Amino acid sequence: MRILAFETSAKAASVALLTDGNLTGEFFQNSGETHSRTVLRLADELLKSCNLSPAEIDAVAWANGPGSFTGVRIGAAAAKGFCWGRELPALPVSTLEAMAWNLADLKGILCCCMDARRNQVYNALFRSRDGRPVRLREDRALSLDELAEDLRTFQEPIFLLGDGALLTWTVLHEQLAALILISEHLRQQRAAGVALAGWDAVLQGRTEAAASISPNYLRLSQAERERREKESSRGE
Repeated sequence: MRILAFETSAKAASVALLTDGNLTGEFFQNSGETHSRTVLRLADELLKSCNLSPAEIDAVAWANGPGSFTGVRIGAAAAKGFCWGRELPALPVSTLEAMAWNLADLKGILCCCMDARRNQVYNALFRSRDGRPVRLREDRALSLDELAEDLRTFQEPIFLLGDGALLTWTVLHEQLAALILISEHLRQQRAAGVALAGWDAVLQGRTEAAASISPNYLRLSQAERERREKESSRGE
């Protein structure tokens, strides 16, 4: 089975191809260029370099949030568009879980963090077991103080992953000696992790129809928050 995977949840964009659970190829770009201009081009170039056509893809996985509102929407639109033409199985996966799959052999706690602004992070916790991440906390948006309180309950090494890892390390490392900041090139979100999470979903029989899937943002966008605040103030 061939799975094409998209990752556009943060600054970097990447696509990956997985064949029966093994990584066939991955293209990654962190140039700051808009994902709407890069991700489909990367997918096209990846398939051509692997001597494959879109008709030879069996399922599509993508990072379905949390993350950048615009980035997640672009990735979801690209993946859904790829699915709809041939009614391919859709594999939306948690951005945070996909990060954990990238480093699932580490022994300890995988603390996946994305910068959610306002001194908050999107976060989930996993423990590595037999080469796969086992979820300990559901995806959540919380303050760094709240995260620190939770992490104090663990006695093992805590590895920080994701584009919010440096922020979390900078604020919390003096409080929590167990924190380990993974090297920058390893901690970034990557489509390979999305593909692996998608393959796990296939093995567990968790596929969906693309049309029924909505991104999981975890919280309202700034525009939606401001609109609700205005509506609330008018009602007072």
